[in-house]
Amino acid sequence: MDIGRVGVWHPTLSKVPAEEARRAAARIEELGYGSIWVNEGLGSKDPFAVSAILLAATERVAVGTGIANLWARDATSMAAAGVTLTEAYPDRFLLGIGVSHGPLVSYRGHDYTKPLSTMRTYLDAMDQAEEILPKAKPRRILAALRPKMLELSREQADGAHSYFVPPEHTSQARQILGPDRLLIPEQAVVLESDATRARAIARTHMAYYLTLPNYLNNLRTLGYTDADFADGGSDRLTDAIVAWGDAGAITKRVQAHLDAGADHVALQPLSPDAPNLADALTQLTHLALPLGL
Repeated sequence: MDIGRVGVWHPTLSKVPAEEARRAAARIEELGYGSIWVNEGLGSKDPFAVSAILLAATERVAVGTGIANLWARDATSMAAAGVTLTEAYPDRFLLGIGVSHGPLVSYRGHDYTKPLSTMRTYLDAMDQAEEILPKAKPRRILAALRPKMLELSREQADGAHSYFVPPEHTSQARQILGPDRLLIPEQAVVLESDATRARAIARTHMAYYLTLPNYLNNLRTLGYTDADFADGGSDRLTDAIVAWGDAGAITKRVQAHLDAGADHVALQPLSPDAPNLADALTQLTHLALPLGL
């Protein structure tokens, strides 16, 4: 599987009408990006069905689930879905799996008290299911931030997909994963050089994530404090999480992740007020050449 250095992560791909998603995927592929990531959140469509739609609408770009929530389906169903898409589109599907977050899991009626052991048991069950499924085992990566989940990504998966992290985290994650596991961080970006406007867009994006303990606890290990989380995020935190400026500044941030050990960086273009696929495609178009795609 050759996905290059840069891909695209955008939450609207699992929400917009299918034909709009098809056109967007074809445009992303045309621009030269190597991957497209489909999330599973409140209000989103099924990530495997959406992945199938995007794979069918393109010819070479890889599609990944970023992430498929293990609480939404049992291990046999997850394994079967991954095998189905891997068999249909060889070397083009990445199965990203995650434990999500306490509030979202509670919304589904589950108990989030032991996410690490839940993931370990779930992966064991997937392995058992894959023994009797067609032999088209997908490359699976885990949503991972903290050391123990990164260790599990090394031991029972093909790597890790990190989210809401600066390059400093990428460096630490690479040390834990070792040299032979995939590391694919998401990187939010705003193609806007005015600091006030760019940071306002960034803070709108960050607001929800700053309510989730998993992200806050991870950021604390990187030296951020409650003062950085207050009032929508300090300038220091905002600039670390969201790359903003001209194409050169964003390219520099992508390179920082790559230099820190990332294999691939998934860009999430941010827009004023709310995610906007048309605006995201405009930003991706302007970034493609500077990124060397």
